[in-house]
Amino acid sequence: MDDKAQIQEAIKSQGEVVRKLKAEKASKDQIDEEVAKLLELKAKLGGDDGKHQFVLKTPKGTRDYNPKQMAIREKVFSTIIHCFKRHGAETIDTPVFELKETLTGKYGEDSKLIYDLKDQGGELLSLRYDLTVPFARYLAMNKITNIKRYHIAKVYRRDNPAMTRGRYREFYQCDFDIAGQYDAMIPDAECLKIVYEILRELDLGDFRIKVNDRRILDGMFAVCGVPDDKFRTICSTVDKLDKMPWEDVKKEMVNEKGLSEAAADQIGTYVSMQGGMDLAERLLQDPKMSQSKQACAGLTDIKLLFSYLQIFQITDKVVFDLSLARGLDYYTGVIYEALLTQAGVAPVVEAQNGAPGSTEESVSVGSVAGGGRYDGLVGMFDPKGRKVPCVGVSIGIERIFSIMEQKAEACAEKVRTTEVQVMVASAQKNLLEERLKLVTELWNAGIKAEVMYKKNPKLLSQLQHCEESGIPLVAILGEQELKDGVVKLRVVANREEVDISRGDLVEEIKRRTS
Repeated sequence: MDDKAQIQEAIKSQGEVVRKLKAEKASKDQIDEEVAKLLELKAKLGGDDGKHQFVLKTPKGTRDYNPKQMAIREKVFSTIIHCFKRHGAETIDTPVFELKETLTGKYGEDSKLIYDLKDQGGELLSLRYDLTVPFARYLAMNKITNIKRYHIAKVYRRDNPAMTRGRYREFYQCDFDIAGQYDAMIPDAECLKIVYEILRELDLGDFRIKVNDRRILDGMFAVCGVPDDKFRTICSTVDKLDKMPWEDVKKEMVNEKGLSEAAADQIGTYVSMQGGMDLAERLLQDPKMSQSKQACAGLTDIKLLFSYLQIFQITDKVVFDLSLARGLDYYTGVIYEALLTQAGVAPVVEAQNGAPGSTEESVSVGSVAGGGRYDGLVGMFDPKGRKVPCVGVSIGIERIFSIMEQKAEACAEKVRTTEVQVMVASAQKNLLEERLKLVTELWNAGIKAEVMYKKNPKLLSQLQHCEESGIPLVAILGEQELKDGVVKLRVVANREEVDISRGDLVEEIKRRTS
């Protein structure tokens, strides 16, 4: 009985938390999270008859999509796929789970976020963490040496979800990759052009694309005195600069990763630099950086990349930023990330001193795309270690959905969730069969049409359904229309009606809804 009393007390206080949040008009996600806790407590208590109650909620870090949200999602997918196809990509699909060993050791510190499936006494399996590693496995397994492909599918990460910011445990990724031996920076520049086109077409607001190169980072770490075995772990720390101030990043490098303070300060000077081709030229003359062959190769490629980006007319949104690290282990060359900025694009200023990021004048909404070159990943899977150079980009689709949904809500935009062109209605009773005959004619002609599932629906309720669903036209049948061989076509928006002969109806509907 004590347990029951404790649970009832917990329900009472959790109820207060929910009521308070509602009174304060807190975000929907915050309220939903607390309501879910309340439901769990109530389920523990059980029903009046003492039976266990089901907790009706989605698992942590996942969500359902209602028809309105799906309509927005399909529109976004359509824009992205159209862009991928415009650039000549074909598509593939791979299993949602892979052999555990396929995914192990490819993601650096993020490997702890992989979902391992329970051992069923067979193969050890894990849910895919991204679409890039399965793609590399696919290339090696099928001995493919060149392909331009896109892949849109769900991936899984045991992350701490921040659902208001579009971070989930189950989410879609949209990937575009070019595999094959090509001349330097041409495919890389096209990937950046694709990001630019997609973000422009989706009209999400201002954005900028940060570019760097893994070789420049590794060269920088070497000349700053970072031991070889600490490159990757220091790289993961630098990758946190978009979430943490430099002081905290430096603290992690020195206190947790055991780097000397002098080395950390030197890294701090470099990672505060931003610019374009001019910065690459300046760093090639830098007394320290010029000592590293690796860094020089990366800087030469960045210069070449910017020359192509100028031809593609996208340099207004691209910035060479030495703080960009991208924590994944498999990158070998150019890396990039696209960020939305709330107050417009942050000015591209090269900080000579001061803390990295001190030149930012606009608030970054977060990364909406990222990618880079990974020339060694396919070779990891190939029995003979044959390499297939690859470069690609992943569009952060969930974050884009969150922004699009917020925009639709903010401007109270009416989102149509169906594509029905015409409703077949009747003005009198006993015309069900005639309505079904007409709707069959329309379906057979490829017209998107609908009919009410009632023998004798009221005309008013049929018209109301059209207004609520956004159906533009109503084809009305009555005794007189059937005698005259016509259909009364009504335009829902202005209520204008016109008699159309039955034989011309399909063409008329197509003309009016094209």
